[in-house]
Amino acid sequence: MPTKTVMEERITMEPGKRSGRPCIRGLRITVWDVLDWLAAGESEQQILADYPELEPADFRAVFEYASRLGRRVAQ
Repeated sequence: MPTKTVMEERITMEPGKRSGRPCIRGLRITVWDVLDWLAAGESEQQILADYPELEPADFRAVFEYASRLGRRVAQ
């Protein structure tokens, strides 16, 4: 059985939570929230300090999700 990627382990989508948007580990923090904070200039360390429920590995999952979505859109 193949092992799950970081993204598959950490990104969840639930119909009743944040309108089904991709969230981090079932939290109410979406992939897009994290990307928006990073785009606004916040560092990963600042985000972790503001949202202690997040973990460093969550950022890799966010980047993987965005990368895969970007490749699908570009095809």
